[in-house]
Amino acid sequence: MLQIKLANNIEDFRNIEDLAKEIWEEHYTPIIGPDQVAYMLNKFQSAVAIKNQIDDEYQYFQVYIDDISVGYFSFIKRDTSLFLSKIYVLKKYRGKGVGKFMMDFVLQKAMQLNLISIVLTVNKENKNSIEAYEKMGFQNMGSLVADIGNGFVMDDNKMIKSLIY
Repeated sequence: MLQIKLANNIEDFRNIEDLAKEIWEEHYTPIIGPDQVAYMLNKFQSAVAIKNQIDDEYQYFQVYIDDISVGYFSFIKRDTSLFLSKIYVLKKYRGKGVGKFMMDFVLQKAMQLNLISIVLTVNKENKNSIEAYEKMGFQNMGSLVADIGNGFVMDDNKMIKSLIY
C-alpha cells in the first residue's frame, strides 16, 4: 500500500539523505559523474541541507510501500506556481506507479492552493524523466544553466505544467 508522509524530524531527514545517496549514485553518476554527484548530495541532500530547506519553507515528503521508504519529493510555493524541487524513486520501485502517485499528490496540493502551474527542472541528459514529464503534460520551456559552486553547473531544462480548473 502506497503512503505519503511529511518529513518533519532529523530521523526523516537522515532517511531522505540515505535514499538520495542510493538514487543519485545509481542514476546520476553516468550523467554528471561521481564528483558532481558527491558535491550535490552534500550541498542539497544532506540531512542538514534538507533541514535548512524546510526552514526556508520547502516541504519534504517520503513515499512508503508497506512501511518501506521507496522515494521522496519536495516542493515550495513560488508566487502562482508550485516548484517541484525534488522527486525521486528507488530504481527497483520505478515503473510501479510510485512516481504517478507522488505527482498526483503534488497536483492535488497545487490545486488546493489555487496555483496556475507546476514548475520543475530536469537535467538535459535525463531523457527518461523528460519523456515521463512530457507524458504527464509538462512542456519544455528551454534551457537553464546554474552555477552551483566548486566548478559545477546544473545544465537543466525548465518544464511547466499549466493547471486548468
